[in-house]
Amino acid sequence: MDKLQVDILGLSTSPHTNGAYALILYEVEGKRKLPIIIGGFEAQAIALKLENIKPPRPFTHDLFKHIADAFNLHVNEVYIDELHNETFYAKVICEMGGVVHEIDARPSDAIAIAVRFNAPIFVSEEIMNEAGIVEEQPKEGEPAPEEEEEEVVAKEPVPEPASDETLADELNRKLEEAINREDYEEAARLRDELGRLKRP
Repeated sequence: MDKLQVDILGLSTSPHTNGAYALILYEVEGKRKLPIIIGGFEAQAIALKLENIKPPRPFTHDLFKHIADAFNLHVNEVYIDELHNETFYAKVICEMGGVVHEIDARPSDAIAIAVRFNAPIFVSEEIMNEAGIVEEQPKEGEPAPEEEEEEVVAKEPVPEPASDETLADELNRKLEEAINREDYEEAARLRDELGRLKRP
């Protein structure tokens, strides 16, 4: 069975399922995308690592990483290899002491682990053929989505860069508060604002 490497495009709320998220994977050497519906906890675990936000206490997937490191267990890759009745199945391919093990996992957990080990993510070609989505190309004369986005951005007023150090201190304080109350969406927004503030 052929394997296709994919990467994470992003996470978005799922309009069809309350409290669930759509994890969007994209084909590294292709044009298809694969949406997978996952739970809020797993979405948060993936988003935290992607945003490089460290929670005050380790999540379950962080705990797994710490235990794996302690016992020299390495995650080689994650492979989403089956799709039955709209449910995806995955395997975490691990290696310990030169012995390779395949461990069954939900794709959401497997990907939350993969991002912590910087392990590649693969999907079977059969699944991509069945559930992958190809974005429609714009018709002739229509602007590409990127062009539309650039147009909108260009029309928005550009905020003046803040030079006051007290603003950075205030943002850092709010960021710490957001992390402590586990409001990671707000923490990510504040972190991005701080990043923009620090740019020359």
